[in-house]
Amino acid sequence: MRKIIERIQKVKNIEYYLLAIILILGLLVRLYKIGNPVADWHSFRQADTASVTRIYVEEGINFLYPRYHDFSATQSRLYNPNGYRFVELPIFNVIHASLVNTFPQLSLEVWGRLVAIFSSLVSAYVIYLLGKKFINKWGGILAAAFYMLLPFNIYFTRVILPDPTAITLALLGLWFFVRFTEDEKPLPLYLSGALFTTSMLMKPFTAFYFVPAAYLFFRKYDWKKMLQNSKLVIKLLVFASIVVIPFLAWRAWINQYPAGIPGWKWMFNGDHIRFRPAFWRWIFVERLGILILGVWGLIPFVLGLLKAKTKDYFIHFFLLGMFLYTLIFATANVRHDYYQLMIIPAVSLALAQGAIYMWNSKDFKRIFSRPLLIFSIIMMLGATAYRVKEYYKINHPEIMVAGQAIDNIAPKDALVIAPYNGDTAFLYQTKRKGWPVIDTSLETLIKRGADYYVSVNLNDTDTLMVEEGYEVVEKTNDYVIIDLNKPKL
Repeated sequence: MRKIIERIQKVKNIEYYLLAIILILGLLVRLYKIGNPVADWHSFRQADTASVTRIYVEEGINFLYPRYHDFSATQSRLYNPNGYRFVELPIFNVIHASLVNTFPQLSLEVWGRLVAIFSSLVSAYVIYLLGKKFINKWGGILAAAFYMLLPFNIYFTRVILPDPTAITLALLGLWFFVRFTEDEKPLPLYLSGALFTTSMLMKPFTAFYFVPAAYLFFRKYDWKKMLQNSKLVIKLLVFASIVVIPFLAWRAWINQYPAGIPGWKWMFNGDHIRFRPAFWRWIFVERLGILILGVWGLIPFVLGLLKAKTKDYFIHFFLLGMFLYTLIFATANVRHDYYQLMIIPAVSLALAQGAIYMWNSKDFKRIFSRPLLIFSIIMMLGATAYRVKEYYKINHPEIMVAGQAIDNIAPKDALVIAPYNGDTAFLYQTKRKGWPVIDTSLETLIKRGADYYVSVNLNDTDTLMVEEGYEVVEKTNDYVIIDLNKPKL
């Protein structure tokens, strides 16, 4: 085994061949169930994103006015008759809609996942570059492999969400900042600023990727030398302007449409969970320890941070930035596991650093440390895959059946009430605008234009009430469709 590894290491440019294999393998595993309807894990958030794209496809791209199918006050607490969706700058949706319009042979859902997958491949390459820079070439290969093959990351980098693309842009911004600290040329710095601000316009959380960038900067410059270098100060001011001005301009723009801005203050500490035992348990035990690292992955992760002999603490500061992110947005990170997608690049680098240490360790006998490393990685991937496989399941296929039925019955411009506890996944399946919940009286919704009521909860109180007062168009064991324009006499 040792001789085989030594021969592989001697192959010229072997790391590029290995990287290509990793990227191809990463692509293939992400194609699993790529045609799934938007009804798997976290479908509520995916449906909102896909809904914006569908309207772009059907009605044309209006970049500054992203809209989706939900008119309810569920997310902003304000009636939203235009269906505005001012969550992120719709860069992902523009790319997504353009691909659907150009290549309609693939479905909207498949194209949405392919955009995320392509983003993950670019992210893996940038992580390879960072690993090669701050560990060694084998550290870069391992970091890219962990990023591509961690089951948690496989699932969440093939979903219809802007997060994978935003992370890609932030990583590219971080890489160009690294390049700037090496040669001090302005172009990499300005490219870094443009990439960072674009990522922040999509997901403001990527601002925490500035923590490792700040470490690199202050490792090279002290305050006195920086202030004495007028050219450097000017470069930094331009960089700051590139980052800050577009972000503030977008926030000023969307504040004109408060009905389209979902509530966001809850994300910080809405349920007062920060610093409580439950916070540490959910983030560091359930999510990082079990869901992402499968318990066994903690061995290379921790040993790498504690034992890796390095004078460079880039990875440590990267992880510090991710810790601050989870700490500041405590409630969001505890409630929704997809928020931890942000931390995976740093975790992958830490795993790679730990794996390199364990493989070359002089503190432990290699006859024990190397088999332990291999066993830990196998167990990590197996344990997390066992959990993540549940994410691909469609637990409520009846919403697709009901959605197809209403699509066959209702005119394209009909407004639909599709109650699903405020979850828009059911409304998305109807391909109609409307309401995912009765957020006011039924009479008020009818006055606002509601034409049909469709439900998969046949014994629900609201469903029985509507069924009693209006004409039933179609009813099966799975769903009921009621015409709100035809009250019973």
